[in-house]
Amino acid sequence: MGLIYNRYFKTVGAVWGGCLVVLVLAYVLMIGPQRKLRHQTEKELEEKKQMYHAVIKAAQAENRVKLNEQIEQLRNKVNDFVTDFEDSANLTFDISQIASDQQVDSFRIKSKEKRGHSAGPESEYIRENHLAVSFTAGFNQFATFLNALERHQPVVFVDRFTITRSKQDRSSHKVSMDLAFFVRKRQES
Repeated sequence: MGLIYNRYFKTVGAVWGGCLVVLVLAYVLMIGPQRKLRHQTEKELEEKKQMYHAVIKAAQAENRVKLNEQIEQLRNKVNDFVTDFEDSANLTFDISQIASDQQVDSFRIKSKEKRGHSAGPESEYIRENHLAVSFTAGFNQFATFLNALERHQPVVFVDRFTITRSKQDRSSHKVSMDLAFFVRKRQES
């Protein structure tokens, strides 16, 4: 009788073990991916709900006015950093005028080709222009010239500068500067 029970328990154990393996495989192959898909679908649904609520808010008149004000403020901020293509020649004149106001000597400015890669990614709407500036001035004149450039609008970036000490006159040193500024690209109509 013990041998029959032993064989019976082994058979039942083998059937239960086989069923357990089949259930684990079914879970891993069918139910697991469905849970991931369900989680992803719930996430997408939540994003769509947020977009829907944002659209509903934007459709309200008072919110539209606020959004338009924010857009205008952002445009004004961009105008602090970017000049129009047509005004880029005026920027050269402005820098020359700053040099004249600071009474620097031997002032020269010329357009410079960009070497290497720019600091940021290539933009569809804005490009970076470069100028090479050289002049002779005392340290205080250089500092006031640099300060005037920093306060200029649109913003002019000083990429690098070098000052070469004068051997003859201690008050006039040769200064070379590389300047950069942002210009809106011409847009095709």
